[in-house]
Amino acid sequence: MEQAWIPMKDGVRLAATLYMPDGATPGEKFPALLEYLPYRKDDGTAAGDYPKHAYFARRGYVSVRVDIRGFGASEGTPPEREYSEQEQVDGEQVIAWLAHQSWSNGNVGMFGISWGGFTALQMAMRHAPALKAILAVDATAELFHDDVHYLDGIAHIDEFELNMDMAEGWTGAPDYTLDEKVLGPRFETPPWSLLYLKHQHDGPFWRERVRPLKEITIPSFLIGGLLDGYRDNVTDTLMQSSGPVKAIVGPWNHTFPNDAVPGPQIEWRNQAVLWFDHWLKGRDTGVEQDPRLVVYMQHWHPPDPNLEIVPGEWRREDVWPPKEEQASTLFLQPNHALAETTAHADTHQLKYVPSVGVEAGFWWGELLSDVRPVDAFSLVYDSAPLPDDMAILGRPYALLRASATASLADWFARLSDVAPDGTVTQITGAGINGAQRDSMSEPRDLDPGKVYALDIEMHLTSWVFSKGHRIRVAISNALWPMMLPTPYSMTTSLELGGNDGSRIVLPVVPEHGVAPPAFSAPEPSEERTDVKSEGFPWPGEWTVERDEARHKTTVHWKGKEGGKYPWGTETDYENLTYEADDAHPETSSVRGEAETIFALMGRTLAWRGHLLVTTDQKNFYYKYTRELLKDGQMIKSKSWRETIARDHQ
Repeated sequence: MEQAWIPMKDGVRLAATLYMPDGATPGEKFPALLEYLPYRKDDGTAAGDYPKHAYFARRGYVSVRVDIRGFGASEGTPPEREYSEQEQVDGEQVIAWLAHQSWSNGNVGMFGISWGGFTALQMAMRHAPALKAILAVDATAELFHDDVHYLDGIAHIDEFELNMDMAEGWTGAPDYTLDEKVLGPRFETPPWSLLYLKHQHDGPFWRERVRPLKEITIPSFLIGGLLDGYRDNVTDTLMQSSGPVKAIVGPWNHTFPNDAVPGPQIEWRNQAVLWFDHWLKGRDTGVEQDPRLVVYMQHWHPPDPNLEIVPGEWRREDVWPPKEEQASTLFLQPNHALAETTAHADTHQLKYVPSVGVEAGFWWGELLSDVRPVDAFSLVYDSAPLPDDMAILGRPYALLRASATASLADWFARLSDVAPDGTVTQITGAGINGAQRDSMSEPRDLDPGKVYALDIEMHLTSWVFSKGHRIRVAISNALWPMMLPTPYSMTTSLELGGNDGSRIVLPVVPEHGVAPPAFSAPEPSEERTDVKSEGFPWPGEWTVERDEARHKTTVHWKGKEGGKYPWGTETDYENLTYEADDAHPETSSVRGEAETIFALMGRTLAWRGHLLVTTDQKNFYYKYTRELLKDGQMIKSKSWRETIARDHQ
């Protein structure tokens, strides 16, 4: 492991750790593999970085971990937002620097999960000359609709904002300097969550950071999880990218496949080596003959947040959508059934309850408990017991004809499996902001009472409904606290009847597909003896409190993680409190508290972040305070407070 500075054209230097191959012969050249993100390589991600980068270094790569500008050990001020133009321009310079080092063969690859995967996709879109191939895990190029700020185009606040707003103000390990020249610009950087709350619909703010997927012309290896919020990007890229694409989608949440919970776990690093050997070293490793997509077909399992292994089987698909896919349309019936026959004309009404949705998860993924408490406040439609097993693979559509008595409403459609004993396992779903029914970039009020055609494309899934089980579709107008509530009391209606009546379209495929080559089991991972990570804040601990007399509901979440380093220990605490009032949907709130404590030799530093977002019918009221304490004494504090008009949210 070698530490290096990578100079930018404006004089700022980015900090890099280079994992170098041992035993190189004089003059031997290697490709570089770059992981580029803000999560502090010397402490925050150090324990997890080593097993990945050391693996690649031992197989003939210089594997490189770089902190973006203004984070960790890198110099400069944090950018004004995620995936900024500055970050991307810097990334192009990093790639060029790597390609021109004495040890380099001139070829660079990028890889990473989440932010690192986002960055790999974005740098591929920019056509950095030396960037020859990428591997993106759990990432998306759809920043408004898919990223964590506006899920399905609807406002969302979670622990990511809480963590990043505080992390902007940190200085880097191991010194954690309090020199005002370094600390001051970081600490004074406005919280990103404030900026995002000012951009409540799609448009140039979100679009100027990314280009269409067809702009990706270099080879792309994508890994996604059916319990991950970014999984739709995998199939979008399969259909739209101009370059070669290889993809794996397993039954995982937001994690690498070799340590995924739930499993089955597989080794991905050996697949990555074959991929990069082919495109960066010019070796014929057979990757061009690999299946374009290997996907896990999930079989029924009862709802269980602690499920260790999802039952199912792997299958290969060489075209997308699958060539054997058949669209199966089920119409919502007046008796709350689902059937292939068109329904008689009818109208079903639903009173809006803002606090509905806790049991349906915090984003479109996760292992959940039974979702019947959410169904109880939804319009629910069940098929007859299935005469045979039925498999789906792809993105179901809910095509609704709906109206509301207010000028703003959201609609959520969820697809579930109902077992013979009544147990309900949620499979997938999606939401639509009614104001964005025609355009996410030009939202418009609803006309109360007017019936609109709503096309809700659910998120990617696979599932085998067992013989005797029922298919359930549930429709609601809230999915809180995943989405912040709309501010008007109302009743919504679904119109049934005719070929264009409310219905769902399922992507039905044969139950058993072509089996792919077997994956390798996870290999043992090398670990650093001087660094240890402890815990991870998500999913943390959840509790729900309902005040039945006052129609109020409170959700509490808390998480803890930390690390041990040669220079001391780090402990991170986060908690979020969500409040909703069913009698007054305009008065929701989110309160977040974060604290990171660095116990160092001779001193203790604590960074704190306090977030509060409250609402009424017309505004979001935002307050954020960042603090720094030394040995328990406050030495720095900065607050931001703004009133932001609600823009169709």
